[in-house]
Amino acid sequence: MPASYAGDVQHTGSYYAATANPAPRRPALQGAHDTGICVVGAGYSGLSAALHLVESGHKVTVVEGARVGWGASGRNGGQIVNGLNASLQTIEKRYGKDNARFVAGVAQEGQQIIRDRIARYDIRCDLKDGNIFSAYTPAHMRELEARKALWDSYGLSQQKLLSKAEIRERVGSDVYAGGMIDPTGGHMHPLNLALGEAAAIESLGGTIFEESPVISVDTEAPRPVVRTAQGTITCDTLILCGNAYLGNVVPALTWRVMPVSTQIMATEPLGERADALLPRDDCVEDIRFILDYFRLSADKRLLFGGGTVYGGTDPRDIEAKLTPNMLKVFPQLKGVKIEYRWSGNFALSFTRVPQMGRLGANTYFAHGYSGHGVTGSHLFGRILSEAVNADLGRFDAFAAMRWLPFPGGRLFRVPYTVMGAWWYELRDRLGV
Repeated sequence: MPASYAGDVQHTGSYYAATANPAPRRPALQGAHDTGICVVGAGYSGLSAALHLVESGHKVTVVEGARVGWGASGRNGGQIVNGLNASLQTIEKRYGKDNARFVAGVAQEGQQIIRDRIARYDIRCDLKDGNIFSAYTPAHMRELEARKALWDSYGLSQQKLLSKAEIRERVGSDVYAGGMIDPTGGHMHPLNLALGEAAAIESLGGTIFEESPVISVDTEAPRPVVRTAQGTITCDTLILCGNAYLGNVVPALTWRVMPVSTQIMATEPLGERADALLPRDDCVEDIRFILDYFRLSADKRLLFGGGTVYGGTDPRDIEAKLTPNMLKVFPQLKGVKIEYRWSGNFALSFTRVPQMGRLGANTYFAHGYSGHGVTGSHLFGRILSEAVNADLGRFDAFAAMRWLPFPGGRLFRVPYTVMGAWWYELRDRLGV
């Protein structure tokens, strides 16, 4: 990965960056270092794994190419959504009931980890409860009904279906046919969560290097070696958590996932108008293939996101792309000022199931959360730490789930995926 991948290594011009809690500027890696565990990537996966490991007494060093939370972990919608991108129905069909039962058993663990971290380390990140899945059509409602029935069958009964009138009480819009609320979901300031977790790692003796893009790794050596432009780290165990921003550093992982960008914009503070949009301060995402998602910030801005660009490039005009969708939901916001707009990449796996595995004897990786990474990354970070501590049960269960390459290989994975997305978008528009 070229050293310029992070630009000037400053955070993107997002609302989150503008309202981030104070954080130190950490040094770049220089010279030769030796550590017990090296974690590449200071996003949620890496921070979660590192914090679990340093809590259990390991010597841990984290290497980040830009700044803590610079990638998807500090740019996302801030929504705490239980489960994986792939539904339990999909997992049951593709991998069998035993695997679906296993995934159901961990479906809520990610949000529990997040809440525990916030409480234990007093992380100020504006945590709120309540996650709504919204339905535009009767077909969408039938999908939510089937989803709730399946979750109930696995003992996950916290979700509640919402009629058109009931969702109208929570979302000040007439566009939805109904929805479903998960009170154990929620939302928060994602960059401040990452910064708080990094501070927790350091408070327990862990080390974090920033502005240190990794240029190569040796996963076959008896002790893995990580190289940056100015230094090296030799370690007993290496954990790779670069996700969409790992680039071509590890060729064995490059083509397992595809970077996909999503966009978000933030309005001016709305004051009392915000209370009419989301009276109970829930976060919302619809259930279309190309979905929209939105919530209120702590200072009463509407944060509205959506759209995808396969391959990970940024659209020319984020505001022009998202505004029609925002006004479809909230026409009363016509003429509102947009003060922030930004884009960021997540790593898409072809099956929409995150991937976890091992390279060589002492290198572990996790990636491919496919747009549902806030909770999944925290869960996978814990499972990676379990594997390092020789508890391989949950690691092996995920590692054994078959992953599939994108059709068309390196050259055609983007156009083939775009064609598939067009088909699902057409189905959404037709309401089928």
